[in-house]
Amino acid sequence: MIAVVSAGIAPGLALLCYFYLKDDYEVEPISMVVRSFIFGAILVFPIMFIQYVIHEEYNISSNFIDSFLVTGLLEEFIKWFILFYTVYQHIEFDEVYDGIVYGVSVSLGFATVENILYLFAQGVETAIMRAMLPVSSHALLGVVMGYYLGKARFSEETSKNKWLILSLLTPFMLHGLYDYIILIAQQLVQEKWILFIIPFMIFLWWLGLRKVKKARAIKHIY
Repeated sequence: MIAVVSAGIAPGLALLCYFYLKDDYEVEPISMVVRSFIFGAILVFPIMFIQYVIHEEYNISSNFIDSFLVTGLLEEFIKWFILFYTVYQHIEFDEVYDGIVYGVSVSLGFATVENILYLFAQGVETAIMRAMLPVSSHALLGVVMGYYLGKARFSEETSKNKWLILSLLTPFMLHGLYDYIILIAQQLVQEKWILFIIPFMIFLWWLGLRKVKKARAIKHIY
């Protein structure tokens, strides 16, 4: 049990520390980061319940609907909702990069609890694959969401809505595409499905790190 919990927590904490320490101008209060992480962790249970009810009641057979709506939209919207109403107007949110820190915190809180539950069900031998794919993807989606929330927070009123829409739309579409690629690949090539998701993960890392670089470059403006 200790091994499973440790393997489930380690990648999330490592990624959180990585993105947190990238904020070398004015790091966020640990209490705020931990609170966001806990909010994300708590989200797992209502989301899993809603997804279970949807599958039981509506018998979803479409990979597209399952990937983009039942998983992508539901998970990213609730994470976005938590960020918007608990962090967005907070006084500690005082630079664009802060959005990335809190976006990653919420996303990794969610990913960590989900990872632990999955490892209990499937075994600790899947820990490396889980760290490289779902945990990393949640972190990077949090980067993208947080970046656009940061842009919205410090933009002119005329462009705030554009950035707010992108802060939800972009991670939702990326999340849905991630799940859709995996579902289709598993049906077509079964055990070789991972070969199809690797290019997407490379793109996701490129995109996430690019957002990090851009956010750090403009942080001194505010």
